[in-house]
Amino acid sequence: MKNKFEVKFSWKQITLLAFFTTFFYALILYSFNIEENLKSIAVQAIIYGVFMTLFFVFLFPWFMKKLVGNRIDNIKPILLENEKVEEEIFANLFRGIEGVGGKIFLTKERLIFKSHSLNIQKGQTNIKYSQIAAVEKRKTMKTVDNGIKIITKENKEYCFIVNDRDTQIQIIQKRIS
Repeated sequence: MKNKFEVKFSWKQITLLAFFTTFFYALILYSFNIEENLKSIAVQAIIYGVFMTLFFVFLFPWFMKKLVGNRIDNIKPILLENEKVEEEIFANLFRGIEGVGGKIFLTKERLIFKSHSLNIQKGQTNIKYSQIAAVEKRKTMKTVDNGIKIITKENKEYCFIVNDRDTQIQIIQKRIS
C-alpha cells in the first residue's frame, strides 16, 4: 500500500514559502511597532521573521513528522476473522466538533476508521458497505473541497476529510455498488 499522506515540496516552493513567511511576519511586527525607532524595529522584525520562518517551514514539519509519523504508520484496525485490509486512506473523521485523525481501512465487507493515539476521542468506527446509502462530496468549513460524507440507510452521517477526494469517493463507491 502506498502512502497517500505525504506531500513533497520542491526547493523552489520551500524557498518561496520561506521568503513570503519572513516578509509577512516582519511586516506584521513592523506595523505593530511603528511609533518607535523605525530602523531598529525594521531590523528586529526581519530577524524575528527569519526565525519564525525557520521554525514553521523547517523545524515544525520535522517535529510533527517525528511526533505523529510513527503513530499514524502504526495504526492497525481490529479485523474480523479472515478479513484483510485492501486499501488505506489517511483521513480525519468528525466526531462532534473534533476532527479525529487516523486512517480509513477498506476491506471486502466494510469501511473501518481507526484513530491514532494523539486524539481525545479514540477508537474504531465500522460501517458495512451494505448499510451505506450514499457517498457525497462536502466542503470543509464551507470552502475547502476535501470532504466526504457517508450516509447510512439509518440516516447516520459520517463526515471525513481526505486528500484527493474524488479518487477516494470512486474507490468507496466501487465497493458499495
